[in-house]
Amino acid sequence: MFREMRRKKQLIPMEQAEAILRKRTSGVFIVNGDDGYPYGVPISYIYHDKKIYMHSAKSGHKIDAILNNNKASFTVIDKDDVIPTEFTTYFRSVICFGKARIIDDDSEKLESLKLLTRKYSPNLEKEMNEEIRSGFKALTMIVLEIEHITGKQSIKLMEN
Repeated sequence: MFREMRRKKQLIPMEQAEAILRKRTSGVFIVNGDDGYPYGVPISYIYHDKKIYMHSAKSGHKIDAILNNNKASFTVIDKDDVIPTEFTTYFRSVICFGKARIIDDDSEKLESLKLLTRKYSPNLEKEMNEEIRSGFKALTMIVLEIEHITGKQSIKLMEN
């Protein structure tokens, strides 16, 4: 169903790809937007149990796109070092493919929101609970249920 990576020598092992997803703080969520144009939006996220969780307003381009076609991808850049003298970039990135859905169940929404909040505001449980209480109804949580992950890095990074 998903294409094999053409340059297999540059494939990152799954454990390393997942470590990158856990470590990084932002990525680009890509959906099929208006009139068939891809729509990519930079977003904060958490990777947990082979899923990407993110928050959103209750309406907008991203929500409309998910409701219209739930197939999506998510990309994270781990390394992007431009090497001018070599006319190249030392890069490392991960891309995920899957199906996105808006979380309707309040308990699942709350748990995913707590996971996300703890990632970005650790050790602030009391403040987190107050923030969630005040904004819970105004936001939506989205989950990308991952079907395929691929990580790739430059040849030079493979040598190190």
